[in-house]
Amino acid sequence: MAARLKVILQHLNPGVTAFPTSGEVTTHASSRRLNYTLESQLLTPEQRQFYEDNGFLLIKKLVSDEDIKLFRDEFERICRREVEVPMLTIMRDVGATKMEYVQDQQAVSKIQNFENDEVLFKYCCLPEILKYVECFTGPNIMAMHTMLINKPPDTGKKTSRHPLHQDLHYFPFRPADQIVCAWTAMERVDRSNGCLVVLPGTHRGTMKQHDYPEWSDGVNKMYHGICDYEHNHPRVHLVMEKGDTVFFHPLLIHGSGTNRTEGFRKAISCHFASSECYYIDVKGTSQENIEQELLEIAHNKYGVDADITMADVWNFKGRLVQGERLNL
Repeated sequence: MAARLKVILQHLNPGVTAFPTSGEVTTHASSRRLNYTLESQLLTPEQRQFYEDNGFLLIKKLVSDEDIKLFRDEFERICRREVEVPMLTIMRDVGATKMEYVQDQQAVSKIQNFENDEVLFKYCCLPEILKYVECFTGPNIMAMHTMLINKPPDTGKKTSRHPLHQDLHYFPFRPADQIVCAWTAMERVDRSNGCLVVLPGTHRGTMKQHDYPEWSDGVNKMYHGICDYEHNHPRVHLVMEKGDTVFFHPLLIHGSGTNRTEGFRKAISCHFASSECYYIDVKGTSQENIEQELLEIAHNKYGVDADITMADVWNFKGRLVQGERLNL
């Protein structure tokens, strides 16, 4: 395990500049069947094997500075209430006080569900993103969940951290292997401002029970964390430059630390799924708690009928970005 972690760290070393993508600094490729990527002309055998072994793949400088500025400017317009986006969810850090709830980005820790914003949704349609997504989902691609994260400077209560979790906990559709997240750094992210931390290889496990962690100073809304995991499992902190994009599996255990700087750490992301995926009923499963919370929010915020399901919510939110819309 220690040897594999060393290889991963070498793979992600920002000092390695001879290769345009992290996947070209590699673990040993093997002839065994690959389960998590599809045949394509884009990914090298080494990149496919790295994702197979670790559950993530970092691609350097994938999104242009011009596009990132476009997304940053639109986010700031939303925070100033210069543009109203239907069904957008604006979140504030639990550590902020009501006195800080001003119409400015400093009061906003995250926006979700920006599929109705023409500017931000361009991220989900970028050809440079979709060509990689297709390697995981196939040609029929749905954008299912969108976020722009504005991790605030921590107040000292460590509420800016995100507990270790698996994204599949939030999704009532399967199979997991046809779902992938694209997460793009909008500026340099490292351990000082709360970069992503991943537990390599955990995508090959099962979904764990999630709930709110018992943090004394509070936890942000819907920031569920894994209740029980192997605490000694090796971790990798993903140091990324502006425009770098990491693709990762929805079962990969990951989270992020506190932002110990004075600035805000921004990233934009989308979870994509093959439109051939299908919905499941989560009642009676470990996901029932997140379904109940999601439906309570939908009812309280939008007056949505209590008889709907978690699958109904995701069916409403999903957007086709490539190919045909089939099951989702």
